[in-house]
Amino acid sequence: MEKVFEIRFGTDGWRGMIAREFTFQNVRRVSQAMAQYMKEEALKEKKSVPPIIIGYDRRFQSEVFAKEAAKVFAGNKIKTILSSEVLTTPAVSFLTHKLKSWGMVITASHNPPTYNGIKIKHDGRGAMEAITHSVEEYIDKDSPAYGNEFEERSFKKDYVAYLKSRVNIAKIKKIKKPIVIDYMHGAAGGLLEEILSGNKIISLRSQRDPLFGGHAPEPVEANLKNLSAKVVSEKAVLGIAVDGDADRFAMIDDKGKYLTPCQIFPLVIRYLVERKKIKGKIVQSVSMGYLAERMAKDYGVDFEELPVGFKHVAEALAVGGATIGGEESGGYSWTKAVAERDGLLTALLFLEMVASENKPISQMWNEISGKYGKSFFKRMDFHLHKPVADKNLFVSRLIKKLPKKILGSEIKNLIQIDGLKISLADGHWLLMRPSGTEALMRVYAESDSPERTQSLLDLAKKWVAPNLN
Repeated sequence: MEKVFEIRFGTDGWRGMIAREFTFQNVRRVSQAMAQYMKEEALKEKKSVPPIIIGYDRRFQSEVFAKEAAKVFAGNKIKTILSSEVLTTPAVSFLTHKLKSWGMVITASHNPPTYNGIKIKHDGRGAMEAITHSVEEYIDKDSPAYGNEFEERSFKKDYVAYLKSRVNIAKIKKIKKPIVIDYMHGAAGGLLEEILSGNKIISLRSQRDPLFGGHAPEPVEANLKNLSAKVVSEKAVLGIAVDGDADRFAMIDDKGKYLTPCQIFPLVIRYLVERKKIKGKIVQSVSMGYLAERMAKDYGVDFEELPVGFKHVAEALAVGGATIGGEESGGYSWTKAVAERDGLLTALLFLEMVASENKPISQMWNEISGKYGKSFFKRMDFHLHKPVADKNLFVSRLIKKLPKKILGSEIKNLIQIDGLKISLADGHWLLMRPSGTEALMRVYAESDSPERTQSLLDLAKKWVAPNLN
């Protein structure tokens, strides 16, 4: 008899190892819980149950897991539309907004190939904790229903049309230099070629590979060496990378240099404010850097830091009055588009940026760093003996360990939104954040030199050392 696992949603969905936690039985359990939640909410609001759109990525058996979920929703008499092909997570988010539906994506995003998972989408963005906690409470309240009356439909044209409508495609098509994109074997494979049929697109890892070449499809510097080399050898305008389900974005500039999210976000802000005339509150996750706040002050707009997880940024954009949002894991969004992060849309924005500014990304970054300061950001993950059960207790104990000065700079502020972020008088910062679902301590730091950033990370390791393996 298959073991029954407790299912808990994390920062962005529920994930588990295939054949251990992520099984057909558990997919049916989550789908049934989601169906019951949808029906109960519709009953409370005295409305008909909205449809659900089910998408899936290129992972092992994702399409089969998606069909199994579709059968459960169909058995619950909910109108169910299953994508007839691989679909990116941002595409499902867009469709929930366009069709006033719920969305479920079978994906483990950037996780290793042995994992799969489920993301829930609603009103163009990720479901907040209130929704996912409610779904958890419905798990095993009833046995999964089963049916075969569901529709299969292609949404590729809808999504491509949406992306084209968000940027100036005619301007991008004037770019003569090659554009290199690393799909990392993920769900977006081939889409940029369809969107920019007139441009010279050089694609890497475009084909499906459920093993992702042997490592996680995460667009971080260590995984983008080939992309960097290709940009240099082809004299490309820039290099783009998106993760396994294409909601995360990373970039290599025209000189082959990897830009961190703390460098990318200021570029996004400047272009949207100065060129696109989008002005208003700027929000970012607490794990992001100091340049965005400096720019917000310069532009005379409000600025706010939020807990880690793009759903918080998306919520602020959708209902909280924010106009531009970013997060450390490579998610960016802005008004006049769906609030969800979208790797391909961000890529198109940067291509429009290059065409409009008529200058390379490296020059744009030098202009920003010359005005607002240098940024050297780094993140490290430390393995713990076990997950931190009480984040508040962890933070309170950590505060007691802190000296009055760190690397010669006084502590300016302690931010306890998500873990402990220490802001120093010189503007540099350090964040120590226990994972909510894994035995990991995530540590982030940013300063004006790589050596100082590393020193901050080394200090953090000493402070959390009693918990490390």
